Amino acid sequence: MIRFRTTVAGVALALALAACAAMNAPAKFSDGVLTNNAGMTLYTFDKDTGTGKSVCNGPCAKNWPPLMAAADDKPGGDWSVVTRDDGSKQWAYRGKPVYLWIKDQKPGDKTGDGVNKAWHVVKQAATSMGGGY
Repeated sequence: MIRFRTTVAGVALALALAACAAMNAPAKFSDGVLTNNAGMTLYTFDKDTGTGKSVCNGPCAKNWPPLMAAADDKPGGDWSVVTRDDGSKQWAYRGKPVYLWIKDQKPGDKTGDGVNKAWHVVKQAATSMGGGY
């Protein structure tokens, strides 16, 4: 009986920690698309080669605002933090910096998908179980 309680307590703790990690994620999937916490669509840029650096700076970053990370934000799971040219921090998903698009006006807009054949919505990957991340 004690072993059963210990197992149940361990499972409960693991679930609680997983829930905390999900609450602290910088973004979430909504309808199969990665969005910031306000529900705005996030994009990747083909010219970001996954080397831990954003190449979208200056005027580019005005049109494609980076999903900024606070100085004390900690990476975890599929999320990392890259340092931008100006020294600020930006979130990256699976090694690719992520951005908003200035022309998306409301949650659910995806007007940046395919712009210049270089900008793409971050879509939720299907797993063999049919779910996502």
